[in-house]
Amino acid sequence: MTEPDTSFRDFEHQGWSAQDVVTEYHDHLSPLTTQAVEAVLAAAGVRRGARVVDVATGPGYAAAAAAEHGAEVVGVDFSATQLVLARRHYPTIEFREGDAGALPFPEGGFDAVISNFGMPHFPDPDAFLREAFRVLRSGGRVAFSAWAPECIGFGMFYSAVQAHGRMDVSLPPGPNFFLFGDPAQCERSLETAGFRSVTVTKTPLIWRVASPDEPFKVIMKGSVRAAALLRAQTPEALAAIRDAVRQAVGAYARNGAFELPMPVIVATAEKP
Repeated sequence: MTEPDTSFRDFEHQGWSAQDVVTEYHDHLSPLTTQAVEAVLAAAGVRRGARVVDVATGPGYAAAAAAEHGAEVVGVDFSATQLVLARRHYPTIEFREGDAGALPFPEGGFDAVISNFGMPHFPDPDAFLREAFRVLRSGGRVAFSAWAPECIGFGMFYSAVQAHGRMDVSLPPGPNFFLFGDPAQCERSLETAGFRSVTVTKTPLIWRVASPDEPFKVIMKGSVRAAALLRAQTPEALAAIRDAVRQAVGAYARNGAFELPMPVIVATAEKP
């Protein structure tokens, strides 16, 4: 395996700056990921008048939901392409370009820091937690969501790659995609960053798709790390992976569609 010539941060930034990827995610994955938003807001104690920063805001879904709760919100993302979409859909909300590991804010200015599925995409998730701690006031809360390892839609995808292709392809090394699907890891990282009163819960989500071919297509077009893994396979392996995913999705037929269980971890903690 050849060593990749770019950092994980640059790899993710380049991927999430591509208009076609952003559009595909918005059209086909956001109906799934936005299901976790209310759980994250509740965990963070988002309320009317609270100052909230939404990190890895993407097209601004969680920021907009926080604003609907009456919070004063700013969304941060490192992708200018994502922020164009966010500002178009939510013109009354402030959005800034910036990195999760170096938030563009002074100390102690926020009541809540939230991130909906940002953790798998941060090159240094612990740096984000340290920054969240820094920008929170005493008594403020951080809350984030991350995929549980047993989520079916991604689990069947990686199982198919392991069975029919290669996982050891040339991609920039980054954190394990399911790292924060482990409650113990959430607790360790939050406490190391200085937080206390850690709570980790599991919330059930459902990915509802119209055909057994849809998850493969969506991952291929609307993701970055997983799509790169697929593109690195041989044509024969890719076809076998696609067939395996299609067959696995078929087992979840419900009421004329396909419903994939996608449980999510929501972790929260307080700054002393």
